[in-house]
Amino acid sequence: MMKEAQTPMRPGEIADKTGVDKKELEKIIKELKDSDQIYSPKRCFYQAK
Repeated sequence: MMKEAQTPMRPGEIADKTGVDKKELEKIIKELKDSDQIYSPKRCFYQAK
């Protein structure tokens, strides 16, 4: 979903579009960031690489 958006997104926007609980989404974002699949171009926004 983040690759299709092609713009930085806030975690709340991602949760709304995917239906994933925000607490669970925080864990997923951390895992994706640690595995270098997403990055944060500015604070509290995430984008797929």
